[in-house]
Amino acid sequence: MLVQASQGQSGTAHVVVLGNEKGGSGKSTTALHVAVALLKAGQRVATIDLDCRQQSFTRYIANRRAWARRTGLDLELPVHRCIKLGDTMQIADNESSEFLQFMDAVSTAERTFDFIVIDTPGSDTYLMRLAHSMADTLVTPINDSFLDFDVLGTVDPATYSVTGESHYSEMVRDARRKRRQLDGASTDWIVVRNRLSILGSRNKRLVADSLEDLSLRLGFRAVDGFAERVVYREFFPRGLTALDDLDAATLGTRPSMGHVTAREEVTSLLRQLKLPLDERGRRRAANRAEWFAQVDKPLETHDILGA
Repeated sequence: MLVQASQGQSGTAHVVVLGNEKGGSGKSTTALHVAVALLKAGQRVATIDLDCRQQSFTRYIANRRAWARRTGLDLELPVHRCIKLGDTMQIADNESSEFLQFMDAVSTAERTFDFIVIDTPGSDTYLMRLAHSMADTLVTPINDSFLDFDVLGTVDPATYSVTGESHYSEMVRDARRKRRQLDGASTDWIVVRNRLSILGSRNKRLVADSLEDLSLRLGFRAVDGFAERVVYREFFPRGLTALDDLDAATLGTRPSMGHVTAREEVTSLLRQLKLPLDERGRRRAANRAEWFAQVDKPLETHDILGA
């Protein structure tokens, strides 16, 4: 599911940031799917929610914890932190409080976890910019429309050819430049097209062409994400993902073809992200799978007596 790539500095967590200045693009949904996929691959995952007001990522994880407790299921859960809004009348004091919380969360996780997955707000804030400058992998989900494309670039209304870059793209370029200057590392930027129409359309083709053109200017990779499916909306109240067991016990309902197709979409997306997997995590996942495979089997005599 996840493709192994070169690991960064030894002992330092790989930072995955979900970012887009426009809300409703699927950042939180994508963030949890990435986190759960990494957990299922045996990786140690910490998650941080910077959207202090909306907190969709935090509620998604809380729903997952509650559903696991209610059903008795062993659902993978990351170690999560939500940055709380400053509540004083002084903006500078509030920003300082939020900054200190964020730095504490990152410094606590970066040496003891393999991955840190950060969900950012759909607005331009200091912490959002800081997270972008720290990203090893930046994932920008956008809905498959020119309304969302406008966050990245502008197009000619007659020909739909790209005419310029927008505010968010300029911010990401600046963040990537600062990252290179700081430690010489580069940020892998992936733009993910969400809410794709299942049927082909002129809009779908035009958006794809414009993204390909803009990717050459800005140096991102454009990949297909999640189609417009009801199952993704149904996952949220129970904190589920398309990677969890597709059975009635887990879903709370009978699985459908939509669940199976959603899993294929998510698996394809995660493969294209090319996140680096730690080999120790792979072994942890393999050992856990072996344990689960054996747990319901009766012990053989030689297992009891020893070799």
